[in-house]
Order: sequence, then structure tokens, then C-alpha cells
Amino acid sequence: MSEALKLAAEARDRAGKGASRAIRREGRVPAVIYGNKKEPVQVHVEAKALVKLLQTGHFLSSVVELEVGGKTERTLPRDVQFHPVTDRPIHVDFLRLSKDARVTVAVPVRFTDDEESPGIKRGGVLNIVRHEVELVCPADAIPDEIVASLKGLDVGESLHISAFNLSANLKPVIDDRDFTVATIVAPSALRSSEDAEAATEGEAA
Repeated sequence: MSEALKLAAEARDRAGKGASRAIRREGRVPAVIYGNKKEPVQVHVEAKALVKLLQTGHFLSSVVELEVGGKTERTLPRDVQFHPVTDRPIHVDFLRLSKDARVTVAVPVRFTDDEESPGIKRGGVLNIVRHEVELVCPADAIPDEIVASLKGLDVGESLHISAFNLSANLKPVIDDRDFTVATIVAPSALRSSEDAEAATEGEAA
């Protein structure tokens, strides 16, 4: 489970483009905290500290504890806007979390036991259809990743969401079908060999 990230924030008195530009010139990034039936609060955070958290790779799927005026707000980042040229963060939206909040997050997938996959042993390639899966889960139990085994998987076979051992409190957003997450596909050399064999068998028949 991802540990909560911590980020210091300061309230900002003025909103608007002019005020936001002034804040950015000071090395800060404007942000807003909203939700949980409370009024939105305009804040700003240190740009360097924010970039450091963004570089963890799981910022948008982690609880972020914002320290504002001596109080802690438990939040989930919902959107980060970046400058189109410099790619620097220029605004962040944080969603307040209630005590028992359930949130929708995109969780990375990981695969094990590739050495026990007949398809990969034959030269097959793992084609990951979904590198992340959207899950509904408790805000205080967001997994770092979900894992499935490739054991026994052959060329042409697929791995579905049901192959992942999800705990009872994790539910896929797509819940009306057992959707595909990855497949084992044949490399071009193997496909050419199989096609040649099929053609030879056809001529012999």
C-alpha cells in the first residue's frame, strides 16, 4: 500500500491569473482543495517539493497530506496542469477525503513467473493491453500495484482481470466483464514458421 505523501501548503488570499502568475514567479504552484461538502480553499505549494512528489510515479494514486495553517488535510490529487512548453506543473487540484472515503485510482499492473510461461519460452512476447487498471478502493488502502502470474500461459492466450488476486475491498471500475489485461503474442519469426508449416501441411493434404 502506498504511504501518504506529505506536502506543506500556504493559503492564498487572491485568485485569478495575475495572482497565479505572481505566485509562480516566487517558485510556488497554485492549487485548490475541494470536496467533502466543504468550501474550496485556494492554496499554493513549493514547486520543487511538488516536482519531487511527481517524480515518485504514483502521485495521482497516493493520499497527500497537506499541511495548511497548522492543520492537516487528507487529500487525493485529481488533476495536475503542466505548462505546454516547459512541462512544469502550474496548477493542482486536491480532493478532500472523508474518514471512510473510497476513491477511484489507476493502479499499475505487474507480472511474475514469466519463466514458467510456455508461450514466452517459445519466444512469445508479452503484450500488455492495460499498464494500469482503474480500481475503486479505500483511500487508506490504495495498492502500489496489482500482480498476476504468467505461469502456464501459452502463445495466443490472454490474462484477464480475474487472474489478479484482488482483496475484497478492491473493485475494478469495469465490472461488467472479465476484461483482458495482457496477452502472449507470437513474434514474427514464430508466426512465419507456423505459417510455413501450415502451408506445407495444406500442400501435403
